[in-house]
Amino acid sequence: MTELTVRPMTAADDSAWDAFVAICPQATFFHRAGWKKIIEEAFGHRTHFLLAENAQGIQGILPLAEIRHFYFGHALSSLPFCVYGGIAALSPEATRQLDQAAQDLAVRLKVDHLEYRQRHSLHLDWPRKELYVTFRRDIDPDLEQNMKNIPRKQRAMVRSGIKNGLVSEIDDTVHRFYKVFADNMLRHGTPTFSYHYFALLKSTFGQDCEVLSVLKDQQVVSSVLTFYFRDEVLPYYAGDTLAARNLAANDFKYWELLRRSCEGGYRVFDYGRSKLGTGSYHFKKNWGFEPTPLHYEYRLYGAAEVPDQNPLNPKYQFFIKAWRHLPMPVANWLGPQLVKYLG
Repeated sequence: MTELTVRPMTAADDSAWDAFVAICPQATFFHRAGWKKIIEEAFGHRTHFLLAENAQGIQGILPLAEIRHFYFGHALSSLPFCVYGGIAALSPEATRQLDQAAQDLAVRLKVDHLEYRQRHSLHLDWPRKELYVTFRRDIDPDLEQNMKNIPRKQRAMVRSGIKNGLVSEIDDTVHRFYKVFADNMLRHGTPTFSYHYFALLKSTFGQDCEVLSVLKDQQVVSSVLTFYFRDEVLPYYAGDTLAARNLAANDFKYWELLRRSCEGGYRVFDYGRSKLGTGSYHFKKNWGFEPTPLHYEYRLYGAAEVPDQNPLNPKYQFFIKAWRHLPMPVANWLGPQLVKYLG
């Protein structure tokens, strides 16, 4: 094998980068080149996308983004706002060189910590955050078998949604999705992303980023923004109105996504990341999905401990309660100013 070199990705590398992502077993949707533009334009953060190459082309990649804030600290992460990340490479040597390049970069930037968000551990000796799990399961090619695979209680909720006259539609824009998503975030006391962020996701990833909305009497009661990667389906952002619970709209929404995915030939349903013990964690388990731990590893530099910037942290409880009382226009303006530092 010819000698490897590591360098930053340039705009001219976009196509080759994505071609590598398409074939590398370790790569995920969150390794795609489009995240560089999204993180820079939607959040204003610096990105450092690294690639290892030789005469045969790209052999490994590592997308990184830098977040700096006076209170939340200075981090280099692969990849903020994404559930998966880290190094995707075809050889141990490419992995080693990209890892060393990232650590060298972290030192030069004088960050508090370097973070890899991975499905498989790389550094067993690094501090880690044992907080998140992911839920993935194969989609049966037989549609009826997928319905049978849903445990009885949740299957009854799906059938209830059908009986309630719910219907699903694929949206061309993120407009209806954003309305219910922002409302849902406010009710949970969590700052929302900007409309611009979701519009960028849609425009950047095209047909691989889809919005499915659930309607009752022509009114949207639930919506989900989904990513498609290879043969995988990844519902990533979702929102519901207050009326959704009594209509069983949440269960109906995910059944409709599963149904459409089965009919479209997709083979893996990735229910996404959840924090241990939370409502979304139990909801996914009740659908018959088994949790798999995610390996979020940290190399600490200026920081004394692994960062803890999640809503379960007790020090954020007063903020969460106060946020719920903000007027919607204020929350939708202020939220994006805060959430961009919480990736």
